[in-house]
Amino acid sequence: MKIHFFGASQTVTGSCYLLETNDTRVLIDCGMFQGSKVIKELNYADFPFQPQNLNAVILTHAHIDHSGLIPKLIKKGYKGVIYATRETIELCAVMLPDSGHIQEMEVMIKNRKAMRANQPLLEPVYTVEDANAVRKHFQAVTYGEKITISPSVAFIYVDAGHILGSAHVIVSITENGVIKNIAFSGDIGTADQPYIEDPEGIDTACDSDNVRSVKDACVIVMETTYGDRNHPDKSHRLEEMARIINQAYQKGGNIIIPAFAIERTQDILYYFNQLQAENMIPVKPIYIDSPLAVAATRIFEKDTRNFDDESRTLLERGHNPLNMKNLHFSESTEDSIRLNAIKGGAVIISASGMADAGRIRHHLKHNLWRSDSTVIFVGYQAEGTLGRLLIDGAEEVVIHGEKVAVNADIVNLKGFSAHADQRELLDWLKFAARNAQEIILVHGEARVLQTFSALVEEQLDKKPIIPELGECISFTDNHIERDKPTKPWLKTIKERMDRTKEVQMTDYPQHPVAAGRKIKRSRRVILSEYKNSYARLQKNLTRFITTGKRNNDYEMMIETFNQIANMLNQKRKSNE
Repeated sequence: MKIHFFGASQTVTGSCYLLETNDTRVLIDCGMFQGSKVIKELNYADFPFQPQNLNAVILTHAHIDHSGLIPKLIKKGYKGVIYATRETIELCAVMLPDSGHIQEMEVMIKNRKAMRANQPLLEPVYTVEDANAVRKHFQAVTYGEKITISPSVAFIYVDAGHILGSAHVIVSITENGVIKNIAFSGDIGTADQPYIEDPEGIDTACDSDNVRSVKDACVIVMETTYGDRNHPDKSHRLEEMARIINQAYQKGGNIIIPAFAIERTQDILYYFNQLQAENMIPVKPIYIDSPLAVAATRIFEKDTRNFDDESRTLLERGHNPLNMKNLHFSESTEDSIRLNAIKGGAVIISASGMADAGRIRHHLKHNLWRSDSTVIFVGYQAEGTLGRLLIDGAEEVVIHGEKVAVNADIVNLKGFSAHADQRELLDWLKFAARNAQEIILVHGEARVLQTFSALVEEQLDKKPIIPELGECISFTDNHIERDKPTKPWLKTIKERMDRTKEVQMTDYPQHPVAAGRKIKRSRRVILSEYKNSYARLQKNLTRFITTGKRNNDYEMMIETFNQIANMLNQKRKSNE
């Protein structure tokens, strides 16, 4: 058995793990990378496996960093089943096309600049049409239902308590008469969230009648997003939220809340409804400006099967936070633009939660420079995102190519994350890993992983494994073998991007010839010189291609070919 770590390894996005047995290849999640330009480049790279050779895809939940590259997977040749809970399928049905639309729009803007600079045009990772093609591949699975993928591989879902429909995945593998159960945590939820049940423990990963009994080993692959910190005392979070909102209202400006369209937006509405009902804040206009968030909210309204008792009781009493009288939905572009004319007194909740894409960037552009505005972050902000820059104290940011001063109050409202904190993660692991022989930590920044690993070793007397991006871990007869990339993935990408910049600076003419003029030759060139120069070019190009193929660096070759083509095109135009 092998596990390949193709995402969310020493980073918090791009969740993707390939589980490989003698006869079966199963992909757990296929998420999009978010954050810095370097890590986003992974979205454009070829998959490090052949999609058409996969036997199945198992999705833990709908968040884009876990599901966002599924349309690309289909586009590149995967034709099999994608297993997910019913709620995850419904949320992905609106979330993935929205992601495709955002990518189309962003690439269109970038290509306008590229055309003016005579640079190669970009293509979106996938389009709306690609995302819509995913629907026919989904197959709904309920919690606790055993699904057999092959004679050697089966799995069940356990409620993860993170967002609606989220799940831990427990895979049972039979090889050479030995059974191993591998638990993939997905994102682990925190207690006392609106709508959903608290996360279940996964002792079933180590002893389950639904799968099979463990005879040899148990491996747990768990997320550690908040492995280095604890959330503030939740008993006072509503009072803190009320204080910040009232203070923002007194300033007179708008309140801008970047929020993930799925779960986080609905959670915020839940708390606003509660604060208004208890007269802790005034009733002011609240705008949900995200077609995706609007669609997701309607899914929440109709799909209450897995709501917790508190939320069902609230709905039965007629206090539905998803249809408050002061709640307004902005779906069209025109609706969104009109919000920018509001000078104060409005709450605008918009995606994305890390302010990395979508309509929220327009609202930040129109409000960040205003000293009477307040921006409230209510979730994790990954390194390299606009949200992270703002909460780290940036005095100026660039949005859509324009510098924007940060004069608004930036508030990082803690205690509202849907992720378990360090204490909850450790409690979850103590319960889940009672029989575990190996603990593998993923979905966390490097320093966070080290902190949590030390804590696990101290309290559980087990030393976790922290894999690198691209690493493969093999399990054979109680022996573990780690195969790491020869060079870290992100370092390779950074070097390639730096080389590309150098090529762009050196390969274009330093002194372009004025339009209509031809280059003046100082002497007549003989045919043998031309042939020798051409032969030298062919030889160097052949060497370049051979090296690129050996290093599997096709992206660099394509970039270089495009740049050479552009240079030749400019030369041709200057001689016409």
